[in-house]
Amino acid sequence: MYVCLCHAVTDTQIKEAVSQGDISLADVKKRLGVGSQCGKCTRMAGQIIQRQLDIEPNYYEVA
Repeated sequence: MYVCLCHAVTDTQIKEAVSQGDISLADVKKRLGVGSQCGKCTRMAGQIIQRQLDIEPNYYEVA
């Protein structure tokens, strides 16, 4: 499903970015451009990021 129409970013791409170590919307924005134009996708992108982090925790985070 397309999440960011401005940059043609899909939910799969966002999930892959989280799998590669992105842990926040700012990280995904740097990698994919999500939310950098009109901003309508930021809520959905944030939800996808959070769900993916719940499923696949980032073990590189410092405790």
